[in-house]
Amino acid sequence: MTNQYNFQNQVAVITGGGNGIGRATAIMMAEAGAHVFAGDVNHLEENRETFSRLEIVEIVCDVRQESEVQALIEAAVSKYGKIDILVNNAGIGLVKPIHQVTESEWDACIDTNLKGTFFGCKHAIKYMLATGGGAIINTASNAGLLPRVHDPVYSISKHAVVALTESLGLCHGKDNIRVNCVCPGPVGETGMMNDDLANAADPEGLTQLMIRASPIAAAHRRMIKPQEVASAICYLASKDALMVTGTALRIDGGKSLGVPPQGM
Repeated sequence: MTNQYNFQNQVAVITGGGNGIGRATAIMMAEAGAHVFAGDVNHLEENRETFSRLEIVEIVCDVRQESEVQALIEAAVSKYGKIDILVNNAGIGLVKPIHQVTESEWDACIDTNLKGTFFGCKHAIKYMLATGGGAIINTASNAGLLPRVHDPVYSISKHAVVALTESLGLCHGKDNIRVNCVCPGPVGETGMMNDDLANAADPEGLTQLMIRASPIAAAHRRMIKPQEVASAICYLASKDALMVTGTALRIDGGKSLGVPPQGM
């Protein structure tokens, strides 16, 4: 995929930067000149060579812990004196009907997907206010655009991320801080998707079901690639999107548009 963006000398912090969409975004931004700090609970050996070559700084970060999110952002600010871009990408899924969800499962899902995004915004905006602006991109989901039967708590968390995005976009436009979100799905080659497939009784059947649920994915006979979502995140972080804020950008192959044509 062609990298058309220029992030020369910009400082980017990405949560969930160790795999999937976060890793693809970290690599794409670093290749475009950004100084990238990637926070994740897991550091994968497979990233070592690429991250080292691109000088991507890896920091252990559990976004459920405010102190760890703060430390990640302050590491970037301490080295470069600013943060230009924040990508709140860390997230987990929860496929379970509401009457079977335990309190600890609710807390893990809401705390990771929503509270972690809040922590990132809280600490990044503080520095962006002092340096004249910046761009925040939150990873929501098509589950944040419409309710879903099989994962209501996950859907709740992502609806809230969309609402947070819109609210902060409204609050901080005057400060030259743009806040947008992407709403992807189904995306292959991510930790969340890999976990879902590993736990499925019929992984291939589940894969085909997810593909068929998205009209364009079905037309291309594959899931969405992390790099395709990363490219959208880079657009929202770039000067090309200077007048874009409070937007929830669908990258779901039409899955959230409504009932697909018969036969899909």
